[in-house]
Amino acid sequence: MSVSEMFAALQGALGQDQDIREEIRKVVQALEQTAREILTLLQGVHQGPGFQHIPKKCQKAREHFGTVRTQMESLKTKFPADQYYRFHEHWRFVLQRLVFLAAFVVYLESETLVTREAVAEILGIEADRERGFHLDIEDYLSGVLTLASELARLAVNSVTAGDYSRPLRISTFINELDSGFRLLNLKNDSLRKRYDGLKYDVKKIEEVVYDLSIRGLNKEATVGGGGEK
Repeated sequence: MSVSEMFAALQGALGQDQDIREEIRKVVQALEQTAREILTLLQGVHQGPGFQHIPKKCQKAREHFGTVRTQMESLKTKFPADQYYRFHEHWRFVLQRLVFLAAFVVYLESETLVTREAVAEILGIEADRERGFHLDIEDYLSGVLTLASELARLAVNSVTAGDYSRPLRISTFINELDSGFRLLNLKNDSLRKRYDGLKYDVKKIEEVVYDLSIRGLNKEATVGGGGEK
């Protein structure tokens, strides 16, 4: 084979790779748009009247996740099944965002932490790496850390809305989450940096709870029976 023939073959391989990446990019853009729609919907809970409409907003968000599952099915067909990590960077960010959104919906519904398996089911992908397109553990953890930041914000806005019991429950949840992360030996630099930010979320929520205590509103929240979920 001549040099020109060798490079012609290489060009053909590069062209095929670029075509795959372009097809992936199109689906990822659609996923990003759906994620923005879900986020816009859920952001309404931070507004005063939003607390009264949490069940309805969660239900609508669940409907949007139906679209996510369809888009994920399309994404799975755009690259060879055994090359997940070769193209992982293309969908890593949007997948972490979707994990956060799924975790936020589950928290709003039940005030519990969604499991990786449950998130995978919501997104229409696998939890087990051996079964194909799956939810990487680090992507799951990154989404959960984003949830912590969102809940810190929710704690502040709960007080503004007159819901004094919710910050207490959020504080308990976030402290349990922090304890869980302390059990992990995180070696991924990006994930480690994001985990380092969790302590600021914990501190922010503690300040809210402390302020409620100083004003005597924590007792009112306890007497009030836990508030609306």
